[in-house]
Amino acid sequence: MFRLIFTFFFLFFYCDCKILNPVILVPGDGGSEFVAKLNKTTAPHSWCVLHTDYYFSLWLNLEELAPFVIDCFTDNMRVIYDREKHITHNPPGVETKIPGWGDTRTVEWLDPSHISPTSYFSTIVNAMVKWGYERNVSVRGAPYDFRKAPNEYADFYKNLITLVEETYALNNNTKVILLGHSMGNPTTLYFLNHQPQAWKDKFIQSFISLAGVWGGSVKPLRLYASGDNLGVAFVKALNVRVQQRSMPSSAWLMPSDMFWGKDEVLIERPGRNYTVNDYQQFFMDINFMDGWYMRQDTANLIRSLTPPGVEVHCVHGYGIPTPGTLVYTGNMWPDSQPNVRTDDGDGTVNIRSLKGCLHWQGKQPQKIYHVPVKGAEHMEILDNKDVLVYLKKTLTS
Repeated sequence: MFRLIFTFFFLFFYCDCKILNPVILVPGDGGSEFVAKLNKTTAPHSWCVLHTDYYFSLWLNLEELAPFVIDCFTDNMRVIYDREKHITHNPPGVETKIPGWGDTRTVEWLDPSHISPTSYFSTIVNAMVKWGYERNVSVRGAPYDFRKAPNEYADFYKNLITLVEETYALNNNTKVILLGHSMGNPTTLYFLNHQPQAWKDKFIQSFISLAGVWGGSVKPLRLYASGDNLGVAFVKALNVRVQQRSMPSSAWLMPSDMFWGKDEVLIERPGRNYTVNDYQQFFMDINFMDGWYMRQDTANLIRSLTPPGVEVHCVHGYGIPTPGTLVYTGNMWPDSQPNVRTDDGDGTVNIRSLKGCLHWQGKQPQKIYHVPVKGAEHMEILDNKDVLVYLKKTLTS
């Protein structure tokens, strides 16, 4: 009895033991690995593979982005929109899977070979392991098909509920922290908005948002109009435009009319300007009306920014030139890259959208922590030393 009392006394007063809240990582646009299997009858070129009897790495496989081969990649990676059902599906003969559910490996690295440019959550996970976390036990991953938007995520959200409850139980009934990046944050917000408060109170400790896209971004407009090579020097923007246009997530992340005024010009070109009220005309002018229908499907998914009902840590960069207005002159429209009039932001998301989390202050009982980090670029925030210090403090205190 004395030994038991002594042990309790020691643990209560002297032990620096800490119970770590388990973490589930929710990646952003482009933040999940894709594998594909082919049984096609047609392809853009004779050198494109039509049949495979195995799944191969499709995203992000840098070899797939090489000149000439990239046309094969975009044909396999694109989705086809069904205007009647308001859903998307793979092209005929293309079967895709998102590997690694619940695992961290496919969100730590986007290429299975772990080539350095494809690092994603790896720096954060490596740091968390040093802080006492264990891969696939107390830190887990929730990869998903980032080409789509929450209106097509029914299965993903059903699986995420199970993953949260399983992770909670696996860690001695300890509440879970959801940690998102970029598009993973509005994706998580939609999820939380559709869960009962009692469920959130039981299973969710907090929501950590890194570089959240709360009100859209100007950058997707360039993607639609002219394509975006995503900073890969040997990739031509026009070669990937068809695939980028096909994704409902691109439509979802366009600037919201809750953040941009009806008279603020987003695109300038000879003979016409475009604001948030001109999207239908914009899609007509680029001859891609599927984009307009996808925008209608997704525009209101989180437009009202309903508070998530959990504690939020809103971390984002600022002070980096970010596309604010796209300017096309002469014959640039729409097949050449526009000139850019910059805005403040993190290089990808405009500051007004990054600060969208401030809308929840005073609108829910749970706390909202706002953590702006000067110079933290949209992707580099995942490796930022100040952000890692904040995460350590938040996760281990």
